[in-house]
Amino acid sequence: MTSKHLAHAAQAAVLSLAVALAACGTAPAPQVAQQAAIARAPPGFPADVYERAAAQGVAVYRVSPPDALVVITVRRGGSLARLGHDHVIASRSLQGFVAPAQGRADFFMPLGDLSVDEPALRTEAGLDTQPTASDIEGTRTNMQDKVLRVQEFPYALVQVRDVDVKDAASSATVSITLLGTTRTSTVPLTLVRTQDALRVIGSMELKQTDFGITPFSLLGGALQVEDAFRVRFDIRARSPASP
Repeated sequence: MTSKHLAHAAQAAVLSLAVALAACGTAPAPQVAQQAAIARAPPGFPADVYERAAAQGVAVYRVSPPDALVVITVRRGGSLARLGHDHVIASRSLQGFVAPAQGRADFFMPLGDLSVDEPALRTEAGLDTQPTASDIEGTRTNMQDKVLRVQEFPYALVQVRDVDVKDAASSATVSITLLGTTRTSTVPLTLVRTQDALRVIGSMELKQTDFGITPFSLLGGALQVEDAFRVRFDIRARSPASP
C-alpha cells in the first residue's frame, strides 16, 4: 500500500469519527409513520416526555427525514497534507422532537445512514480535491467499522436545553453523546419561526479527543488529521398540525 493510500485509509477512519452529532423540509409524518420512526429510537430516548407534553396541550414539533441536514467537515494537516483529502460526512436521518415553550429538544441520529463526500456538499465546503469512489468507500467502511463501531454504538444522541425561541438570534446548551461519551457546550443558533414550523440553523466545532479518539498521525505528524472538526446543521421541526 502506498503512503497515499495509507493516508486515505487512516485519515478516513479518524475523520469518520466526526460523525459525532449532532442537524430542510417535507410534510410532517402522519401518526403511523411517526410511530414507526420512534420504534427505531435507541433505548431510553425520551419520546414519552414529549408524548405527555402533547397530551397536556404543549406544542410539540417533530423532526423527521429529510427535514434535517447535519454536515461534518474534517480536514487534513501536516507538511504532507497534500497526499490526503479533506472529507465531508453528512446525515439526513436526524429524528426527534422539539418543545419550543419548554426550550428543549431531543434528537437521535442513526450512524449507519451517514454519507461520505457527496460532491455537492464538498463544493459547498470549498474543498479543493475529489476522492475516488474507492477512497470514499474505504473512508465509509473504516468510519463505520473501526471508528464509530456502529454495531456497538448505532446512534449519536443530541440533547438541547435552554433555548429562547422568542429570539431569532439565540443559543442553547447542547449535549452530544457519541461512542458512549457525552460532551456539552453552548451553541449559537439562528431561529426562524412560521405558523407551523421552527427552523434552526447553526454550527459548532468539536474535537475528536472530546470523544476519546486519538487523531490519526503518520510520519511524526507530517501527515495527520486535525483534531478539531466543524459541524453545521439545518433542522426544520414541524408541528403535527401541519398539512
